[in-house]
Amino acid sequence: MELSELTHRALQIRAKYAQLEEKASGKAWTRTQLAQGFVGDVGDLMKLLMAKEGIRAIPDAESKLAHELADCLWSVLVLASLYEIDLEGSFLRTMDELEHHIETKLHLGEGQF
Repeated sequence: MELSELTHRALQIRAKYAQLEEKASGKAWTRTQLAQGFVGDVGDLMKLLMAKEGIRAIPDAESKLAHELADCLWSVLVLASLYEIDLEGSFLRTMDELEHHIETKLHLGEGQF
């Protein structure tokens, strides 16, 4: 599935959440509130990663980890769309920049970041 298709699906679900939010509180979440929800998801993700490393005990951590990673991806896709970010283009440019940075460090013999 292409990134654009994933984004389209994420926005479909976001629209349904907005309807639910409007029904519950009279208004849909703002971009800031969505970002705050994402921060909560990242916290949940960290707990699950800790479980996978044996630091926390969480039943069924494997399937919960897959779910939480998908939740985080959903948030990134929705936020990128709401802020009119070309996520695919930005990702590719960032990877090129990182690759260049790493290659430069490797060629200069610098082992530290």
